[in-house]
Amino acid sequence: MTINLTMAVAIAGLYAAGFYLLMQRSLMRVIIGITILGHGANLFLQVAGGPPGMPSFIGEAIPDLMVDPLPQALALTAIVITFALTTFLLALAFRSWVLLGHDEVQDDLEDRRVAVRRARAVEETASPDVAGPDTSGEAEEASEDAPDAPDAPEVSREATR
Repeated sequence: MTINLTMAVAIAGLYAAGFYLLMQRSLMRVIIGITILGHGANLFLQVAGGPPGMPSFIGEAIPDLMVDPLPQALALTAIVITFALTTFLLALAFRSWVLLGHDEVQDDLEDRRVAVRRARAVEETASPDVAGPDTSGEAEEASEDAPDAPDAPEVSREATR
């Protein structure tokens, strides 16, 4: 069994578009990306099932001409899972829009701290001969306690309930 080039390109296009949208910062684009990935997975399962054949009833068709029903069952299961996940993500996106007024995913303060630590580690490995003005570690501890992003919006406890 071989897959034709048109189906391979269609599946690759669906996966590429789905992953591209999944990496965006807008929740709605993420949801659309997950939906497109689900469609790509369904198409892949159907193509992996092989060409159409006779129903898989014993005594009704020649065993060599019967089609495997497992990819069809997996595709139906994937459709249900994608629908449930899309519904859940739409509810989360709506709640985020109601609470924040937009659907942009914000950086977490811990993510920013990890990024700063990683950038410092890269700088230290890039130039090990040059020592910074303060190598005692006190400045690093103080900077970890202070938020790195003063422009990040604060969310009150009332808004998160």
